[in-house]
Amino acid sequence: MADVRTHAHQVQVHPLRQHEGGIKVVYPQSGPSSTQVLAVVAGVPVGGTLLTLAGLTLAGSVIGLMLAFPLFLIFSPVIVPAAFVIGLAMTGFMASGAIGLTGLSSMSWVLNHIRREAKHRLADMAEYVGQRTKDAGQTIEDKAHDVRESKTYDVRDRDTKGHTASGERDTKTTREVRVATT
Repeated sequence: MADVRTHAHQVQVHPLRQHEGGIKVVYPQSGPSSTQVLAVVAGVPVGGTLLTLAGLTLAGSVIGLMLAFPLFLIFSPVIVPAAFVIGLAMTGFMASGAIGLTGLSSMSWVLNHIRREAKHRLADMAEYVGQRTKDAGQTIEDKAHDVRESKTYDVRDRDTKGHTASGERDTKTTREVRVATT
């Protein structure tokens, strides 16, 4: 048949203590604090007064509605269209405000988008100009380095009198001499 086993369970009982991280008692055993007493003393009259005013306002609204109901029936041919016109006017004002607010928001978004795009393009242009300047500087540096490596001297041979042996006037003869320096 079925095997029935019994297990012994242990139950631990701990005394209720008020300490940090454990169970906290709602009201301390010493009584309510002075701030709680002041809150009750100040709150009950203020709350009671406000509740009384709310009740009186509700009663006055109901009495006023009961007195005005016959007038609403008599003047309903005028009041209903007037309420309809006022409702349409309010709807128009609300729609106008919503459309205006949407337009302003859209324009603000477009201007911010254009500003971000302009900043991005300006940054790209600055990067491009910087790279071109760096390339130009490198080119100038390379040319200066080439000139330092090989100096060019112009040696001009001239007759001291300006004539050749045959008696004709000779133009300048230029010879280019490259001297490698180390």
